[in-house]
Amino acid sequence: MYKLYCRLYQWVLRLGTFILPWRKPELLSGENSLLKLPKLIRNLKIESVLIVTDKGITSIKLMDPFLQGLQDENIKFFIYDKTVPNPTIDNIEEAFRMYKENQCQGIVAFGGGSPMDCAKGVGARVAKPRKSIPQMKGLFKVMKKLPPLFMIPTTAGTGSEATLAAVVSNSETHEKYALMDISLIPHYAVLDPLLTVNLPPHITAATGIDALTHAVEAYIGKSNTRETRECSKDAVKLIFENLFEAYSNGTDLTARKNMQTAAYLAGIAFTRAYVGNVHAIAHTLGGFYSVPHGLANAIVLPYVLDYYGDSIHKPLAELADLIGISESGNNEEKKAKKFIEAIKQLNQDMKIPTKVNGIEDRDIPVMVERALKEANPLYPVPKILTKHEMFELYQLIKE
Repeated sequence: MYKLYCRLYQWVLRLGTFILPWRKPELLSGENSLLKLPKLIRNLKIESVLIVTDKGITSIKLMDPFLQGLQDENIKFFIYDKTVPNPTIDNIEEAFRMYKENQCQGIVAFGGGSPMDCAKGVGARVAKPRKSIPQMKGLFKVMKKLPPLFMIPTTAGTGSEATLAAVVSNSETHEKYALMDISLIPHYAVLDPLLTVNLPPHITAATGIDALTHAVEAYIGKSNTRETRECSKDAVKLIFENLFEAYSNGTDLTARKNMQTAAYLAGIAFTRAYVGNVHAIAHTLGGFYSVPHGLANAIVLPYVLDYYGDSIHKPLAELADLIGISESGNNEEKKAKKFIEAIKQLNQDMKIPTKVNGIEDRDIPVMVERALKEANPLYPVPKILTKHEMFELYQLIKE
């Protein structure tokens, strides 16, 4: 009965999405596209912005050309750079206070998924100042216009520049959850490959498989549209064609640009078609042990795909055909297994570990409960897992 309830919930939600006012960010893309943003901000008559980033970005002075552009346009800026991996409620509240105290009119996120999620959280607090972040947890709890959101991703992974989700961690309870609302979709996104050239190989690898996870989980789920299928397929193809090159030759601008496009397309796909159990598990690993989200997804993805078994043979066989690893005479099962093996091989080639180190047995029951609560009934996964099955998965992934 519970599985029937989950499927009914997902079906009703899917029908409802067809009447929602979906939108996409306006894109600035290509080399040096970042330099166009200050004038765009000025044209919007914005005189003061909050920039949400992290210490890593400020230490390498990656923002300097952008900051100079803001100064040239007489736009005031205030920098919040205390965002941590898996951004916390405290991060959002600190940045929100800075936004209010300086009477900012727009929010710029500069960095990976963490600054982007933190910036969205600030936007939600601006829109709903009387609501706390925990009170906006889940679906459609904001439902008010946010100040202009400008996303400048410096990784090619999260796709947060395209999505309706902001993932937040509670440092006291070790809980990690998402705020999901149409109003959190950014208004503008800058895809400048020059910003990813100096990305360390291990971050290139993890964030790239993060994007692959988004595309694959969206594609194998049960709430796809024609557009989400096409975006997922385009993203998967681009990732298999470009990720290892971006990892091994970080200055290859074509590979970097294609990975940014793939991450964005995967974001478009999963913001409408949702993710699945890989993310539900990865979020608990981030919440309990601060495992970077992309790395957690990269480790967990093959295990969950193997565990789904024949429920995903058909869609994975289609993806195997897409990336050209099928052989004449292969049936769907063999093709699907080849696709999973291709992911495992890509992980291995990029030195991504096969297990998560440090998982404590005493934490697993709580993580199982939280993963199931996140996944069910919201995520239209190909196979709804039981508590026992989720427990088995945690046993498989731990060192």
